[in-house]
Amino acid sequence: MVDRCSSSGEGRKAALWFFRDKLFLLALAIVTVLAASYGLAWLELFRSFFVMYVRMMFWPLCLGLLLGGAIDYYVPREYVSLALAGNRKRNILYAVTWGFLMTLCSHGILALAIQLYKKGASPSSVVAFLLASPWANFPLTLMLVGFFGFAKAAFIIGSALVVAFLTGLVFQSMEAAGMIERNPDTFEVDPRFDLVADLKMRRTGYRFNFHKDLSGIIKGAGALASMVVWWILLGMVLASAAGAYIPAEFFHRFMGNSVPGMFGTLLAAVVLETCSTGTAPLAFEIYRQTSALGNALIFLLAGVATNYTAIGLLWVNAGRRTALWMPVICVPLIFLFGTIGNAFFR
Repeated sequence: MVDRCSSSGEGRKAALWFFRDKLFLLALAIVTVLAASYGLAWLELFRSFFVMYVRMMFWPLCLGLLLGGAIDYYVPREYVSLALAGNRKRNILYAVTWGFLMTLCSHGILALAIQLYKKGASPSSVVAFLLASPWANFPLTLMLVGFFGFAKAAFIIGSALVVAFLTGLVFQSMEAAGMIERNPDTFEVDPRFDLVADLKMRRTGYRFNFHKDLSGIIKGAGALASMVVWWILLGMVLASAAGAYIPAEFFHRFMGNSVPGMFGTLLAAVVLETCSTGTAPLAFEIYRQTSALGNALIFLLAGVATNYTAIGLLWVNAGRRTALWMPVICVPLIFLFGTIGNAFFR
């Protein structure tokens, strides 16, 4: 009798926890709205945009979570701290280079960036990595060349890398001055640590076990998903609502080659950005309609820098000062390169 009561009490507690979980509640709300859209005509457009974002982001996000799980399982904290922690300029250069070599969009890279932070990367390196990859990853580079031609695409990509690098350097200085949070998970690496020797030792002692390795990767990916998926779903909801209910003519009218047009483009980027690869065609449409390359650059770059999903994840994981300073530092730099783009590419 006592056992049954105890079991019943534990079941009720588990059920209460389940219904208090914000990811479950948000997913339930989304499913409810999507189901209602089949009976309410004014919700149909929202459903179509939401489904579009799911199709664009599902595989990049899954890949990002799996890569994050692999980093959690295979990569020692010493390696991440050695490459991406500290106040050396080369740490920022490593972060930007790694970001460029990634093949993920802005939301796919979020999981990987947070995993690097959990492994000990400094906030400055994480921000540089987070900013460089969705703007300047290799697949997007090829896409931009196809849209804009080599010279204009090279200017956009080069601007993205420079902004990411400069932002990382500013964050390094702020971290040294105590203006932003430090990563409590950073591992103090012994100055005598020999990376090559450690790699050889680990390779010699490693024995492949498919079940064990896969379980470890999935466990790390699951822990990462519990942190990032809620924010990503929230971003998709907000972007879908904006795409469905804000007229496209509004953006085209207020995004011309002028200072007000640049601010209008920034506003559109803030509202619409959810996937850097997905917004590349819209950036080209802005350029085609306005002949303002700088505005297209602002739309691509500022969308990531002001992404509410990324800011929310940084707020929760790295600290509110790190999250709030990212757009404050990035946006003026982006406007500078946007102005240069409008002046030299007419």
